[in-house]
Amino acid sequence: MLNIKAHLNNIAFPHMIFALPFAYMSAFLAAGQMPPLPILFWITVAIFGGRSAALALDNIADYEYDRKQPRLSYRALVRGDITMRDAKISVAVYVVILLVAVLHLRPLCLLLLPFAVLPFAVYPWTKRFTCLCHAVLGLAIAMAPAGAWIATGGEITSELVVLATAVALWIGAFDAVYGAQDENFDRMHGLHSLATAFGAKGALRIARAAHMVSIALFFALGIMLGMSFMYFVGVTIAAAVLYFQHKIVNEKDFSKVTQVYFMRNGIVSVAMFLCAWAAVV
Repeated sequence: MLNIKAHLNNIAFPHMIFALPFAYMSAFLAAGQMPPLPILFWITVAIFGGRSAALALDNIADYEYDRKQPRLSYRALVRGDITMRDAKISVAVYVVILLVAVLHLRPLCLLLLPFAVLPFAVYPWTKRFTCLCHAVLGLAIAMAPAGAWIATGGEITSELVVLATAVALWIGAFDAVYGAQDENFDRMHGLHSLATAFGAKGALRIARAAHMVSIALFFALGIMLGMSFMYFVGVTIAAAVLYFQHKIVNEKDFSKVTQVYFMRNGIVSVAMFLCAWAAVV
């Protein structure tokens, strides 16, 4: 019998909150108004399919490491709630869902799909050879707003590049903070991260700088698009959340880096989307 709860665990379903709001925000900005509901529906399906395939693939690739990492003992694959075979089948199913969704969007989306898939297909193995793995993850997540922009009729413009870069830096830096607590584990198992390359302290400094640049880019995007005051309220909320997140973590104390800490970053994406929506409509 299909264990839906276990599969939702395997793809960290609640973490959709990191990609989906920025995809919606991008669609609203590209359209300059409320996009048609069918387009928003298929964007949602595409994000679900792509992100789920990426997470399931990542868990398959990292299984041998995850089962040795105590804080990841809750994962469905580690717990044995789903089998490796089921996980591999699920990747194929999610890719099909992604493809079906993209076929309902602009033909350009299908043409650009390989470029969107490449980062999440490569990411699971990047920690084996480069400390820039966080940047690859950021690029993979940035494909959500980039794809939504194109799907809603936007073209590849400087505004799109600024938006995608801001999102990539936001999630990549956040991943570096979350991964810094694994410095010793990663060193022991020959894995790479900013923490193994520059130490936890260095990784946190780089993450702070990246988040500052991310906020600056979100602000610049508002200027470029001539957004109203409400958009900049969202940027301010995002900046405040990131400031707080960095304030409660340091290289000697990762006790606050919990699931609550992890999910709190969703405030950034949700606030940015809601305020951009208010500014557009």
